[in-house]
Parts: sequence; structure tokens; C-alpha cells
Amino acid sequence: MAVSIVVGGQYGSEGKGKVAHHLAKERGARAVVRVGGSNSGHTSMGDIGQREVLRQLPTAALEPDVLCVLAAGSYIDLDVLFEEIERVKLPSHRLLIDPNAMIVTAEDREAEKRSGLGDRIGSTCSGTGAAVQRRVNRGTPGELAGARLELSAYLQPVRPLLRQMLDDDARVIIEGTQGFGLSLLHTAHFPNATSRDTTAAGALSETGLSPLDVDEVVLVLRAFPIRVAGESGPFGAQEIDWATVALEGGHSGGLEERTSVTKRVRRVARFDPAVVREAITSNDPNIIVLNHIDHVDADAKTELTGHANAFVADVSEKIGRRIDLVGLGPDTLVPVRRSLRLSV
Repeated sequence: MAVSIVVGGQYGSEGKGKVAHHLAKERGARAVVRVGGSNSGHTSMGDIGQREVLRQLPTAALEPDVLCVLAAGSYIDLDVLFEEIERVKLPSHRLLIDPNAMIVTAEDREAEKRSGLGDRIGSTCSGTGAAVQRRVNRGTPGELAGARLELSAYLQPVRPLLRQMLDDDARVIIEGTQGFGLSLLHTAHFPNATSRDTTAAGALSETGLSPLDVDEVVLVLRAFPIRVAGESGPFGAQEIDWATVALEGGHSGGLEERTSVTKRVRRVARFDPAVVREAITSNDPNIIVLNHIDHVDADAKTELTGHANAFVADVSEKIGRRIDLVGLGPDTLVPVRRSLRLSV
């Protein structure tokens, strides 16, 4: 078998965690690698219906037999990591941390707050960017995970183990973070960007595997793209509000989303194909998932409705690619070819 990479095609919060969790179960993955830092939260549902938001661990941590991997390109906030390990009851033998992963410190978080990044570009000020900066400045080995005694139960070089898994015909999934429109290298809205590249190639490089290992790139989109609150970048005339989404989708109880990290109300806009076409150019996905279709039609919670089908067809035409799966709720993915509920 080989490597699947899950990446976002807009500005983050497209539902990558849900999709990575689903693929881990469907593909029988041996390991799931979470790249990036704690500056974004991925959400999925456990087997008993509990909703879990994970900022550091991959969402496959909710499964009983998948190895969770934080690779050399990871940025680790120890407080966040240990809280998540405790919350999901992850045993030490199911977590592997590369000694070259970078530690995010309290000083990193304070540095980002003092820099004004939160007001200037809508940063979550998690400290990830400051840790990236320290790494580029090439400080001391003590800044890496391998120097932290509290991580000793989890430390092991990642690349040799993943290579052995692939040689043994196992499936490895890389769970990317954020979205293409936030890529430090490729965004059209610099400096409104995250501190790293968010393409499939960027995620792969943080893992340390070969491009020849990859046989599946999954691009995840959402019906109404979001940005974090504040000066997080332009939406232009496409920007709307949650009241409009709720009204047009028939949500009588209202609709609103808050960011996983800052808990602030997300900005929202109508679907814009431009950034998605750019994401397709860079990632060349062979699977495209369109999530949050139930935002389009409140009745589309377990199967596609006529209105939802029309929306999916319109998106497919605008981006010039087929939509393979749609997400209708927190635990439902539906192949576009038929209305079939798939448990995730």
C-alpha cells in the first residue's frame, strides 16, 4: 500500500479531520501523521458519538489500533498535547514523536501576542509561527522534542518506522492542517497566511517520506468557506453572515461557527471557485470532498436532497472537477454517485 495525504482547499476548517478519520478506517491505515502545529483544531466523532476537537493529535487517535505520529515537521505545545492524550485515553504505545519535532513554548505564544499578529492578520497566536522562526534561526538542540524528558515514552525517529510500514504494504495517512489559501508560499493574500506551506507537498516534506510513496491526494472543501475572525484576509463581495446562511438553508434554530482555538465567531462567505482551482493546480487531487452540505439545505443531514445535489453539481462545474464525496453532518460522508450513509 502507500500514502494518502489529506489537505484543505480553501482557508482551513474544511473538515480534514473528519475525512482523515474516515480514510483511516476505510483504508485500514496502520499510522496517521499529523503535521503542523496546534494553531488549528480538527474535529471528528468517536464511536459512541462524542465530538472531539484535537489540535495536536491526528483524529485517528479516536480509533483503538492506529498509530498516531507527530513527525519532524511538527510543532508541539506540550500543554495541549498532554491534555489531549488524557482526554482520549491514548496509550503511550500508540503515539510516536520524532526527536526532531519542535517544541512550542509559553515564550513563543507571548512573542506572537506582543507582535500584534492577532490584530494584524488574524493569527491565533498559538506560538507556532514563533517556533518556526526559532527553528529557522537555528537555535539549540534543547528546543527539540528529543531533549524533553517528559516525552521520553513517545520518542523515536519517525522515518525508519514509516518506511518499514510502507515496505510491509501498510497504509499511512498524512493529516494536513489549514488550507491552500493560507499557504505561506502560495497564498494570493500575503501576509494573511499561516507560518508554513499547506500543500500536499509541504505536508509530505514535514513527514520525511518520498513523493513516490504517495498514491492518493484528498482535497477537502466546504460549501461556505470561512476565515478566522478579525483581519484574516479578504473575502470580497462573497462575504456574508451566518444569519444569511441559516435563512437560505432553512435552519430555523440559527447557525454559527466558532474557531477551535480562539472560540471567536468565524467569518463566512459564499463558495468561491478561484482559490479552489489554484489548490487543484498545486495538489492535483484524485479525490475531492465537499463538506457542510447540510449548511446549504437543513434537510440534507443523511442523504442528498434535490437542492443539495444542484449545489454540488454547480460547484463541480465551477472548479472543473468531479466531487467524489460530500459531508452532510458530523459523521456522514456520501458518495456523490449514490445517497449512501457511510459511518465515520
